Amino acid sequence: MKARVHVMLKNGVLDPQGEAVRHALGQLGFDGVEGVRQGKVIELDLAETDAEKAREAVTQMCEKLLANTVIESYSVEVS
Repeated sequence: MKARVHVMLKNGVLDPQGEAVRHALGQLGFDGVEGVRQGKVIELDLAETDAEKAREAVTQMCEKLLANTVIESYSVEVS
């Protein structure tokens, strides 16, 4: 089973990497970009075959390691 985790900074948390990308895009002539938020995607190959158990396990992984839940939010997709 595969799982994909999307991790993004929470609204209100400054995103210096996103701001640097926005600035660079402007320098390259892409003037219509008003904001950029940068995140990460983590793909996991799991031995678990039950989707609900896999989702629960990945959620625990996010809470303990994959996301800093103080400043980041995450979503989990299992397939």
